[in-house]
Amino acid sequence: MPHSTKFLPSFLVFLLFFFFISFSYAKSHTFSKTISPSTLGLNRHKLSHLHFYFHDVIGGRNQTAVRVAASPATSTSPTGFGSVVIMDDPLTEQPEWGSKEVGRAQGIYASASQTELGFLMVLNFAFTQGRYNGSSLSIVGRNTVASAVREMPVVGGSGVFRFAHGYAHAKTYAIVEFEAVVEYNVYVFHY
Repeated sequence: MPHSTKFLPSFLVFLLFFFFISFSYAKSHTFSKTISPSTLGLNRHKLSHLHFYFHDVIGGRNQTAVRVAASPATSTSPTGFGSVVIMDDPLTEQPEWGSKEVGRAQGIYASASQTELGFLMVLNFAFTQGRYNGSSLSIVGRNTVASAVREMPVVGGSGVFRFAHGYAHAKTYAIVEFEAVVEYNVYVFHY
């Protein structure tokens, strides 16, 4: 019995010591905290609708998209499976090539389906005009080119579009020789 009474105070001292060390360590080494959105000027969500045309030119004089990688099976695949393309495509107000440019679509698309023409799209819409100048939207999603309308998520943004989320509808407007013109309607929540 005398042995267990000695052990109990030592154990309590150890337990209290461990608790205080843990508490002080957690308090002095935090890397995150909850803040009010209003401290960053984020008061109310806005919903914006952007409408523009994307010009993807895969050959010729004004090429804007270049294949940078392919798998050994890409050349025999009916869908181009395994090809990776880097793009810097103009975004314009109207579908015509000479229409006013409002930004660029910069990123990567890769043929990711063996059964249909389906791309993994990872791109930024970098805007250069009006109140969106210097801001961008980030899109990551699946683009099944043969579908009448494709929906891809807006996963973020910068500038005016910080904390953005929403979706983009893509609809093929025209395919002429080396160029695909795609109409985009983007609906995005932002502050």
